[in-house]
Amino acid sequence: MRTGILEWITRRGWRHLLLVAFGIIMIYPLIWMLTRSFMNNSDIFGDGAGGGGLTLDNYLHGWNSLGISFGRFMLNSMLVAIACIVGNLISCTLAAYAFARLRFGLRGPMFATMLATIMLPFHVTVVPQYVIFSRLGLTDTYVPLILPKFLGVESFFIFLMVQFMRTLPTTLDDAAAIDGCGPLRTFWSVILPLCMPAIGVTAVFTFIWTWNDFFTPLLYLNRPDLYTVPLGLSTFSDSAGLSDYGALFAMSVVTLIPVFAVFLFAQKALTQGIATTGLK
Repeated sequence: MRTGILEWITRRGWRHLLLVAFGIIMIYPLIWMLTRSFMNNSDIFGDGAGGGGLTLDNYLHGWNSLGISFGRFMLNSMLVAIACIVGNLISCTLAAYAFARLRFGLRGPMFATMLATIMLPFHVTVVPQYVIFSRLGLTDTYVPLILPKFLGVESFFIFLMVQFMRTLPTTLDDAAAIDGCGPLRTFWSVILPLCMPAIGVTAVFTFIWTWNDFFTPLLYLNRPDLYTVPLGLSTFSDSAGLSDYGALFAMSVVTLIPVFAVFLFAQKALTQGIATTGLK
């Protein structure tokens, strides 16, 4: 018995210990932030002037310290994220279906052009986009954050769905055509239900990227009541050295809850989608 245990430790135990060590290193910043969210500002940096006790004051103070409830920022981010998910799912699935299943002129060059935009840095298009939305009077609204998602600008998700749709047998389209289905009916009734793994990946990644996006809201939003979560967190940091780090860490922990919830409930769909779309 002991020989078997020693053999297991020798052969496999060190691997588990190594994985545990790496796991601790990876989550250490999260643990550090979580523990500091219960400390006074003076205790966060270790001078002990605050008495060293744990407190919930950072959460209570951070939630209402800005004159606007931090829940408002979370609600704003949630609304923007949901709208972006809907926009990406509509535009990217339709574009991917056209590239993957339909036959039309210049399909190859158009698909290559779409793929080329993946290599185009986001900052190249910032100025033209801002000029357009500014002249249309749409700044300080959520339109610049949401509208592009309905126009199929996310080439990465289009490519992901194209790769998935190409794995589906073309006999499905032929059978639908025999039954009298046109392209749109085939897409809605046959192809779309089979693309749920790719749709799940698109929805989860869109939520995470939108929830964590700081630059785009910073560019277009000026009114504090329209701020999203990243902009709300930035208000706790002051370049003059008056930053409220305790409240910042506390609200950072709060903003991680929706992200963990999404991964928790969408874990199966996310894993299946990554495995079947070739994203790995």
